[in-house]
Amino acid sequence: MKFGKWYVPLVIGIIVGMITGNIVIPGVSNDGSNPAMSSSQIFASQNKAFVPPGEHDEYYMFASGGHSGQVFVIGVPSLRRIRTIPVFSPDSATGYGFDERTKEMMGGFTWGDVHHPALSETNGDYDGRFLFVNDNANNRAAMINLKTFHTEQILGPIPNIMGPHSAVFVTPNTEYFMMATRFSVPMDGSYQELETYSETYDGALQAITVDPETGHMTPAWQLKLPPWNYDLSDAGKGPSNGWAFLTTYNSEEATHLLEVNASKNETDYIIAINWKAAEKAVAEGKFEEVNGQKVIDPAKVPGIVYAVPAAKSPHGVDVTPDGKYFIGSGKLAPIVTAYDFEKFIQAIENKDFTDEIKGIPIVNYNSVLAAEIEAGLGPLHTQFDADGYAYTTLFVESAVAKWKIGEWQVVDKETVHYSPGHGVAAEGDTVSPDGKYFVALNKLAKDRHLPVGPSHPENMQLIDISGEKMQLINEAPIDPEPHYAQIVKADKLTPAKIYEKDENNPKAVWSEEDVRVERDGNKVTVYGIAVRSRFYPDEIKVNEGDEVTIHLTNIDLDQDITHGFGINLYDINFEVQPGQTSTIKFTADKPGVFPFYCTNFCSALHQEMQGYLLVKPKQ
Repeated sequence: MKFGKWYVPLVIGIIVGMITGNIVIPGVSNDGSNPAMSSSQIFASQNKAFVPPGEHDEYYMFASGGHSGQVFVIGVPSLRRIRTIPVFSPDSATGYGFDERTKEMMGGFTWGDVHHPALSETNGDYDGRFLFVNDNANNRAAMINLKTFHTEQILGPIPNIMGPHSAVFVTPNTEYFMMATRFSVPMDGSYQELETYSETYDGALQAITVDPETGHMTPAWQLKLPPWNYDLSDAGKGPSNGWAFLTTYNSEEATHLLEVNASKNETDYIIAINWKAAEKAVAEGKFEEVNGQKVIDPAKVPGIVYAVPAAKSPHGVDVTPDGKYFIGSGKLAPIVTAYDFEKFIQAIENKDFTDEIKGIPIVNYNSVLAAEIEAGLGPLHTQFDADGYAYTTLFVESAVAKWKIGEWQVVDKETVHYSPGHGVAAEGDTVSPDGKYFVALNKLAKDRHLPVGPSHPENMQLIDISGEKMQLINEAPIDPEPHYAQIVKADKLTPAKIYEKDENNPKAVWSEEDVRVERDGNKVTVYGIAVRSRFYPDEIKVNEGDEVTIHLTNIDLDQDITHGFGINLYDINFEVQPGQTSTIKFTADKPGVFPFYCTNFCSALHQEMQGYLLVKPKQ
């Protein structure tokens, strides 16, 4: 192994320098200004990335919104943000988290931490049907239906896991998506002192089945894992289908001062999971039930989990499109390690283990090693193109390295601005990447955009990877924080133009004649419609203290004609898209006269689309 100690102080020194500003960042002059591009470079870049008015981007990019709790939809190559999809946080523009359906779905939480979106797959290719995301903050998972670009299900909080940062990745036919935990806690939910961490705390992986028709999720089984921190993961494909791979750091099992104490060991691990063997073990009853979940302990059920040494503090593992190699990178090593899956299976069959840890066999590193690629400083994540090349982000070096699979040599580097975490290539997680574009998701923007105070946006940069040399051709600021993204060909998606008219929906009415207000004691239910440019009814009369429910249907069955419904001083605003019925419930606790109006511009008479909520005071 080239995991020598010489590079640790060097890398730590560079990181400290970047934080304090005492080193020169690649691509920036000493006065902090941007390096100049020649006029020919500028013309070539603009020409490749330019999407003329009225024309559509070739790709959708779905990027995590980090602690905003949302998902960003971005066109590639333009890098225009097309939509923000609310998932784990309320959104007043759409009423997400305010109407009854989404408020119930959010379960009382008002924020989440989205890290790693994963598109549904068929035979290892994106199928454009569903998008799955995790909530690192509250142990939840969500499914977005790509027909409507709406969050359709939130699952959780899921018992026994804590901070599923390692999520989500889907298996090649979306049989499962899986989430492993960043944080270890006592799996049974009990209170335990940190002094007993190694004995009483556990990591965990949650496997979730996906309904192939609806995309809806159901918890299937869990794996009990050592009390380490688990990071971004990937599923096998082709010959490695049936396996999953996770990176893990803090194999030191430190609980304090992790920036020092979780970097002491020369290696951490990639955890390899035979999920088909786990599935079989559950069918055979080889699990314990913990908080209603089927939990497999791999120390008691051998043949499911193996550990492979990796350079310290790895941040991700990626499986090559042909499924023959899995690629790991340690943040504190200047190398990328390629592991040969066939050799890995041979090592298991030959019991070629160097040790075991927590009952998990440690596979002989030298027996499974394909190559160590000297990529550069701070390697994090790797993506792939259609011609056998890999692209690894270099956080410390502020660059992307291009290297050849099989030849294991870096052939090109492109400086980016600055400190890329994740990167994403067009269809780069699939069995058949496109190989046209790579987007570096940079953590820092510094001087790249107009200054907006002490905190700057993050920075997406588009790199053309279609030629022998990479070329930076576009960039755009983005809200914090795209941890990860996936890029899918636009023609794989078939978004709905309207919600299909549901004549059997008991909450919906479709004509003025059916509009009504019903009272049952102090409960008032409104069955209303929104249509350009009128609400029916446009007068809602209730008594102070009434519980008011409004079912509002948009009967404008024409795409992009969305109506909003906001009530002054009642903290209510929600939208109804064409053909949709939304429901809001509130208590009329303020007497008086309160206008309501359409909050989403819909027609030339949009301003006239209003009405009154009359709340008669108690006598």
